[in-house]
Amino acid sequence: MKRTWNILAISLALAGCAIPPSPPVSRYQPAEWSALPGWPGDDLPASFRAWKSACPRLKNHTVWADLCAKAELAGNSPAEIRAFLEAHLQPLRLVNADGSSTGLITGYYEPVYPGSLARTDSARYPLYGQPKDLITVALNEVYPELKGKRLRGKLVGQKLVPFPDRGEIERKGLSAPVLAWLNDPLDVQFMQVQGSGRVQLPDGQQIRLGYADQNGRPYQPIGRWLVQQGEMPASAVTMQSIRDWAATHPDRINSLLDSNPSYVFFRTLPPSSDGPLGSLNTPLTAGRSIAVDPNTIPLGSLTFISTNQPDTGASVQRVVAAQDTGGAIKGSVRADFFWGTGKEAGELAGRMKQDGSLWLLWPKARGLPQ
Repeated sequence: MKRTWNILAISLALAGCAIPPSPPVSRYQPAEWSALPGWPGDDLPASFRAWKSACPRLKNHTVWADLCAKAELAGNSPAEIRAFLEAHLQPLRLVNADGSSTGLITGYYEPVYPGSLARTDSARYPLYGQPKDLITVALNEVYPELKGKRLRGKLVGQKLVPFPDRGEIERKGLSAPVLAWLNDPLDVQFMQVQGSGRVQLPDGQQIRLGYADQNGRPYQPIGRWLVQQGEMPASAVTMQSIRDWAATHPDRINSLLDSNPSYVFFRTLPPSSDGPLGSLNTPLTAGRSIAVDPNTIPLGSLTFISTNQPDTGASVQRVVAAQDTGGAIKGSVRADFFWGTGKEAGELAGRMKQDGSLWLLWPKARGLPQ
């Protein structure tokens, strides 16, 4: 009888109470160095130099300042750098909320597009500087839990309203300087997606533009609109396939571009042979810098990536530096791999939609990132 009552009590308890949820999965899982595929990866000195290039920007950073100082005393050989990293850092495998450890690795680059400093019959699509009426509010100044979140808009009377989306900007224009004019509206869109680029002027000179701000609207990939319209399968979406579609549907280009309400504003940068400036305001290094979600991977971090090239399928297993962010880069196992400048880099970046894994290389003396 006692056993029967216990079974009944348990049944009633289960019927009347919700099963408690499973504990959340930690996004950081400690790992051994030997678990990193191909550790220490290819050309460790190049990766170490790329990371150290941002140290002047990290000298006051509570996490990286000490490691940067010690890195100046480390040797330059692969063996010395490996010993330094293994002595001071702990690999943490990044894990998604569902417990999986594989995510999407895309690519980006610095494009070079033909254009002009003055509007012409061919160059008639503007690249805007920061609008005079754009207001940006850092929300963490009022709500600390919203660190990294910003609200953007403009004043209408005494009310802050959302800033215009791409379609309204194209129809009505902006109270903003035009830094250059491009020949193709898709070039404007892709430069905004990349966040930086160069304009090839008719006299052979180039001007370099970098990210200044954004209109506050959420980024929506224009390739997603093509998939939703039944124009192509998701697996076929690349920058080149989008251009091919646009060439055969010129009357629908504005509908395609308006599907992304986000709009990026630029600033003119000094000429340089270095890469474009990332979110740390330091030049990116081709093949050694990545854009990340800073809510998971703090900017300035050393990371290890394992993925493959989109053209040959060859393994890409190396230390990379988290030096940039992007509107579409959200989640734990998610990164944008910087391929460099120009057409060849663009071919690789435009085709890259690879599976991959990431490890955060975090200082041993520090608690997990917050």
